[in-house]
Parts: sequence; C-alpha cells; structure tokens
Amino acid sequence: MKFETTPAFDSDVRRLKREWLGEFKKVVREKFAPACDAYAADPTTPWPGSLRVKSVRGADGVLEMTWSFASPDGRATFELVTVDDELRCRWRRVGDHGVFKEP
Repeated sequence: MKFETTPAFDSDVRRLKREWLGEFKKVVREKFAPACDAYAADPTTPWPGSLRVKSVRGADGVLEMTWSFASPDGRATFELVTVDDELRCRWRRVGDHGVFKEP
C-alpha cells in the first residue's frame, strides 16, 4: 500500500523528537505497513492488536493507531482513501493525545 501525508502530519513530524520519530518509523515499517498490505488484500483481515487501531470518535473515516505506550504515548491518525482505484493510507496527524483535537 502507498502512503501519503497531510500538511498537518508533515508539521507534526518536524516537531517530533528524533527518538520518537525513529520509534514511529520502526512501528510503521515492522507492523503497520504489513498490516496495511494485508488489509488491502482482504479488508476483513484484523489489525494487529498491538497497534490498537480504532475509529476516532467524531471524525468519520478517520482511524487512530498507537505507536508507543511510553513517552510520548504516541498516537497517529490516518484514513484509508482510494486514488486511481488504488487503496492508500493518508497520514493525518502524529504525536501524543493532542492529535485528537484536530484528527
């Protein structure tokens, strides 16, 4: 699956501490990207429990995932969109619980 980002996500990434960004990228590479590929092949495939993927309350179509349970209690929001008949993951926000103010 291809990934794309929003300007808000890009801004969030620039504010993340280097070690937090490293942890986020590691979780995406090792767990989230393979889960997205599995979902694209079969949308009934469940997300890995360790990512705690769920819908964001009050934001239709927006999902959240947990990439860290320690400092910074890392969260990211995303949506699955179709572009040119291809399913993509669009990253919306990344950081801590503050991302839920404007997911």
